[in-house]
Amino acid sequence: MISTKGRYALRVMIDLAEQAPEAFIPLDAIAARQGISKKYLESILKILVQKKLLKGLRGKGGGYRLTRRAEEYTVGEILELTEGTLAPVACLEAAAEPCPRKETCKTLPMWTRFDTLVHDFFYSITLADLAEKPPEEPE
Repeated sequence: MISTKGRYALRVMIDLAEQAPEAFIPLDAIAARQGISKKYLESILKILVQKKLLKGLRGKGGGYRLTRRAEEYTVGEILELTEGTLAPVACLEAAAEPCPRKETCKTLPMWTRFDTLVHDFFYSITLADLAEKPPEEPE
């Protein structure tokens, strides 16, 4: 399950992608548009700045902006940065110890396929895709 941190990080990144690329957008403006508390938003923005997805500027005229073009960010990158691994089971995490049951595990092929589907899905969607498209109606 994707937490509020991951979902809000995506909302913030989309919000910034919709603004003038060189403009620094104040925290207050982002928080107001997205309906996210400033305190919680600050914790998310801190992570995004530390990982160089955003640039932050303090003081008058300060705020946040993307460090790259919106087309250069993927949903997968943003989610993994804020959520950690998206692997469905521990044995498929990047730093996992080799599983002693790997050779006999009947479910590993299923989990591996699912992991590939999730990875390929999220890494095929860019921030620009989300910023440009109107929200789709649920079926």
